[in-house]
Amino acid sequence: MALRQETEPAVEAWTLIWRLVQANKPRMVRLAQELDLAPMQLHALRLIEPGAEVPMGVLAQSLFCDPSNVTGIVDRLESRGLIARHGAAHDRRVKILTLTDEGERIRSEAARLMEEAPPELAALPREAQVALRDALRAAVDRP
Repeated sequence: MALRQETEPAVEAWTLIWRLVQANKPRMVRLAQELDLAPMQLHALRLIEPGAEVPMGVLAQSLFCDPSNVTGIVDRLESRGLIARHGAAHDRRVKILTLTDEGERIRSEAARLMEEAPPELAALPREAQVALRDALRAAVDRP
């Protein structure tokens, strides 16, 4: 199937974004290790907003994994004192997750570390960084 001329730059851009993300996976793994977390634990921690109550099933959906796999992730985060788990008032079978104060601190530290641009982007000239940011913002903000 031939690509229409106007879609080719978008396909190439997506391919390049994917390659950049994949190239930076080792950096993200190191960041998780610095915080004494497994990568999936870090991802789970980042998905729980401070002050929010998140059902475990919703976390599983956000992580694109089976609820049974989330149990181990949650067990480890809970044992570290980063999240609290309790039954929902409307249904005790539903487990609700919240960040602890320590969980909020670690999540904040992770966010600070993850906000650092990958070296590949930081090395671009400022005008290229601005153009890339603006193009990605337009794509994300598109209804």
